[in-house]
Amino acid sequence: MSPAVLVLGMGLTGRAVAETLLRRGEDVRLVDDRPDEKVLRAVRTLGLDLTSAPTVGEWAGLLDGCDRIVVSPGVPDGHPVFESAVRAGVVVLDESDLAADWDARPRCAVTGTDGKTTVVTLVTEMLERSGIRALAAGNNETPLVAAIDDAEAEVFVVEASSFRLGHARSVHLGPSAWLNFAPDHLDVHADLASYEAAKARIWESIDDPADAIANLSDPVVRSHAPEGATGFGTDIAECRVEGGVLLLGDDAIITVDEISRRMPHDLLNAQAATALAIRVGASPEGCAEVLRCFNGLPHRMQFLGEVGGVRFVDDSKATTPHATLSAVSALPGAVLIAGGRSKGLDLAPLGSAAPRAVVAIGEAADEVVAAFRGRCPVSTADSMESAVARARQAAGDGGVVLLSPGCSSFDWYSSYAERGDDFARVVRALEVLR
Repeated sequence: MSPAVLVLGMGLTGRAVAETLLRRGEDVRLVDDRPDEKVLRAVRTLGLDLTSAPTVGEWAGLLDGCDRIVVSPGVPDGHPVFESAVRAGVVVLDESDLAADWDARPRCAVTGTDGKTTVVTLVTEMLERSGIRALAAGNNETPLVAAIDDAEAEVFVVEASSFRLGHARSVHLGPSAWLNFAPDHLDVHADLASYEAAKARIWESIDDPADAIANLSDPVVRSHAPEGATGFGTDIAECRVEGGVLLLGDDAIITVDEISRRMPHDLLNAQAATALAIRVGASPEGCAEVLRCFNGLPHRMQFLGEVGGVRFVDDSKATTPHATLSAVSALPGAVLIAGGRSKGLDLAPLGSAAPRAVVAIGEAADEVVAAFRGRCPVSTADSMESAVARARQAAGDGGVVLLSPGCSSFDWYSSYAERGDDFARVVRALEVLR
């Protein structure tokens, strides 16, 4: 009898892994620490048994007869599966390890605390506009083990979270970009050093240093960049903004005035995406065309509209203080709605921002209030309706209300998207009530 594969975590990625393993004739065991009804339905569809929330003492038995464990994204570093695997001599894998074993097509990647999805989207579209069939995968709605079913894809553009990088047996990537680094996911990683070490694996498998696309304006990223990396983000980097033009080396790609989104963080994303896409094979013309027409993704500095002279911006995807600080710096004088569930991060750095006022929400409201106390007017709200009403009043005519929480959404909502949608719902209701 062949060894079994244990899949830990039955979210989107875990389900895709289990389905693919079953199609390949593998013996699969399923474990989930907190199965909800959606997970239970999926398991029934697979026709397998599920072990729910095993105790530490049960892991030895679960691993008996297994030779591999595929760990889903978000399994914390301190989970007993890792120590149990060492004792049992069982290999721990990420789904990317399976995809690399099964498919040899090239993969480029993007990591960073903030901006990954946007840059992955830009790179994918730049490659497509250049005649290269590209598919975004990884830390999105398409796990790699599902993406490789697309026979037409020529290259995969991987959104590489620290979870995936940290748990992979080996990293199989071509040209890859590291966008930035700030404290995040300390509810999952053992400490900040572990989070940094996971991110740094992005360049583990490159042969040519120029395949490392590095934000040289970020001190942590710069410290890990190999000599000869393709830099961006500074005036002297290979990819840079100079004289109102985005340049790659000596080649002009596009003028800044032509770029659809050009806030400071947008220009960093444009540089990273251009440098990576061209390294993978995109044309300068294809990159420029995408930058001209790209209007951003939902819940990422998304302008919702204006009501009674007040503009409303949805940045619900900002789940770290670093992301919120970037948003506030792009909209100085905005009224900030911030808070939610802390991810183990220190929210005090938020106080270095300069909003006109702050409305604190969610479980972390007291921490948000403490961060801004004495710096600007701060109030709290117990619902999104109340938060928007308070923020609108504080903004005044011609002002801006910015939802950029700096925390996860899992106190009031099931996702940052649900939180952003609720914010948009309340804003739309304001228009109706006028």
